[in-house]
Amino acid sequence: MSILSRERNAEFGVFGGCHEKLMNDDLVMTVKDLENSESSTINPKSKIQNPKLSTGFLYLVATPIGNLEDITLRALRVLKEADLIACEDTRHTAKLLTRYGITTPRKSCHEFNEESRVPELVRMLREGKNIALVGDAGTPLISDPGYKIVSACRREGIAVIPIPGPSAAVAALAASGLPSGCFFFAGFLPSRASQRRQRLEELAVIPATMIFYEAPHRLIKSLKDMADILGSRQAALAREITKIHEEFLCGTLDEILETLMARSEIRGEITIIIGNAGGKGANASVFPESIREHLAKEMEKSGLSRNEALKAAARERGISRRDAYRLLQSEIDMGALDMGAQASSPVV
Repeated sequence: MSILSRERNAEFGVFGGCHEKLMNDDLVMTVKDLENSESSTINPKSKIQNPKLSTGFLYLVATPIGNLEDITLRALRVLKEADLIACEDTRHTAKLLTRYGITTPRKSCHEFNEESRVPELVRMLREGKNIALVGDAGTPLISDPGYKIVSACRREGIAVIPIPGPSAAVAALAASGLPSGCFFFAGFLPSRASQRRQRLEELAVIPATMIFYEAPHRLIKSLKDMADILGSRQAALAREITKIHEEFLCGTLDEILETLMARSEIRGEITIIIGNAGGKGANASVFPESIREHLAKEMEKSGLSRNEALKAAARERGISRRDAYRLLQSEIDMGALDMGAQASSPVV
């Protein structure tokens, strides 16, 4: 099995390690094959090349989420050598390109025009052009546009090459202090309250740390719904990661909510990390009384309605309202069964 040498890798500018195999659809090509292949087309601007096809490459280039120094050497080279940079916002990307003296042509490709852009970009790729796809910040396609063009390239047999780099979700998770061995990225919650709460109800049963993005103007409402439905779980809120005003708030959802509600204004890019129900913090197992007894005490103490008292009991136990309701219903059903069994037992 042949491999490319370090020098050959540097020349073609695609594969990073000197021992990486050049494989495409289980086809292994030698250096000699590459040199003799008539179907390979080297772009006159760069030596990036698709060795098997006459098409170009679609590069998914991760860009900084705040600090412009957070970009890899490989990403800068690809942005410089590509024939076109497809940007979520050409003006935003221009700041990064200007910083590093990159003059590659740019074209917009965002959620409102991506579908109409796909035929044009695919045509360019089929003509042997290399395209770098970037979002405004972080890794493309992660709560960003790009799915349609990547999907089209896969269907057309056009190579898609990820250029790894920054991701707000991963950075926030790593610094949160919450379990990171198993996590679920939920992205942005729906903006409508009813849909948001329904989505949280669906996510409540996931046995993993959860990651959310949220806009500042919806943050308080979302945190209230999270605390209500998910319970008082351990969480971390990361704001403005890698920027001057970077901030991490760690504690229960209720504690983070209380801190933010005391502020007159909330700004910046926000990532929320929430531990699973079995993580640190309150847990139903530490309460000696049943959920029925807990509910009765809460109603008597606070004068809340049954529904509101159940929400409060769920928060104290660190479980979702839905789980608290299920526990309550289970206890009621078990009580009915016990009464039935006693009634049917023979008198001795």
